[in-house]
Amino acid sequence: MKKFIHGLTKRYTLLLLVTTFTACEDFVTIDPPRTALVKTTVFDQDDTAEAALLDLYFQLRNLGFASGTNLSVSYLASLSSDEQISYYVGPGTGPEEFSQFNQNTLLPANSFVFRLWADLYSCIYKANAVLEGISSSTGMSEDKKKLLTAEAKFIRAFCNFYLVNLWGDVPHAISTNYQVNASITRTNTTVMYQQILSDLTEAKSALPDDYAHAGNERIRANKSVTNALLARAYLYTNDWQQAITASTEVINTSLFELLPNLNGVFLVNSKEAILQWWSNKRANERDTFRFLNTPSNGALRPELVAAFETGDNRKTVWTSLRPTGLYSTQKYISITSNPPTEYSTVFRLAEQFLIRAEAHTQLGDLPGAQADLNKIRNRAGLANTTASTKADLLLAIEKERRVEFFNEWGHRWFDLKRTGRAEAVLTPLKPQWKSTAQRYPIPESEINNNIGLQNAQNQGY
Repeated sequence: MKKFIHGLTKRYTLLLLVTTFTACEDFVTIDPPRTALVKTTVFDQDDTAEAALLDLYFQLRNLGFASGTNLSVSYLASLSSDEQISYYVGPGTGPEEFSQFNQNTLLPANSFVFRLWADLYSCIYKANAVLEGISSSTGMSEDKKKLLTAEAKFIRAFCNFYLVNLWGDVPHAISTNYQVNASITRTNTTVMYQQILSDLTEAKSALPDDYAHAGNERIRANKSVTNALLARAYLYTNDWQQAITASTEVINTSLFELLPNLNGVFLVNSKEAILQWWSNKRANERDTFRFLNTPSNGALRPELVAAFETGDNRKTVWTSLRPTGLYSTQKYISITSNPPTEYSTVFRLAEQFLIRAEAHTQLGDLPGAQADLNKIRNRAGLANTTASTKADLLLAIEKERRVEFFNEWGHRWFDLKRTGRAEAVLTPLKPQWKSTAQRYPIPESEINNNIGLQNAQNQGY
């Protein structure tokens, strides 16, 4: 990994060039001359083109959306669901805006909503810039073109997945043309999923099976990474058989295994990890997932704590009882170590078993569903499930996902919405809950600046 990163350090000046010339406050304000300059200077050879692609990964890691801080989707979506309570109270922009997530009373002017939106579209814009640069390149090798194109398409699909699950119908940005992007309209979620699945399917066909292209660390997309997101996307679109196929491919890959020790799940290059974000833990860098370990940023809701069964090792290992009597998360326990012993884990094997369990249940294969569900339960120190009907198994899987993925990547928020359970679960907990809160408001600034979004706000805002 040191040699791999050393190569990146030598190209740091280039990464600054890429970031400076392609960064934008939002996706509707792009400077075309500087974009053209990047395309002619970066994509004339394999080495510099790969640096531009790697900058995409680093941007995803370091932007608020995926940072694990209190600006991340992991934290903000946990407030929106029934996982986390914010300690931020009183007047002021920051406390008030966190409270809006907690109470599901978001306003279109909420700056954290805008940051999530802007971070995702910034990465999509850069992915499109990489794809266009590679497509027009005459100096790159064909093998490198295929690899980097596939990775850029994975990143674009990853960002689009989060956009549609946070906002519903969203603008479909497929180019760097600033004139087109300045008037782009919302695209139906079904069409967006078609693009997501298309990008992932094309990426999968060109990506390697292993992680050799990433210095044998699990920090770049390969076939299993695309299969992991494919399985999730198929599950979310009720394509049960395809979800089983994609998740089974991951589960059967010899690179991965469920670890008996929960302390090892988030370690660097954990056998359970499918994709991780690399971090060098510089002193001035934001701590990955620091909110999970910082009680001043909130606590787990009592309802979540109560959901853990007696003997569930996840409560013992992944939560911490504070002197206040409240629990906080401690999935990441060495966030300040240097060099790091843990990486931010984006996809992990446990999800694939629970995806397959849910899909098996929907197709009527209850024994298959029980077998997959029990693998996760047994690893946590629990006995086999007693659920034996389709309805009971679906609830059991939902509960298992809740206690397995709490505070990770918006899983619980998305699960409540996609299964139609948000209304029943959140109404008793949130006095101001309305069903329209299941979609975040499109940022006010985007509606004001983009003629294609005017009069296109989500219902309820």
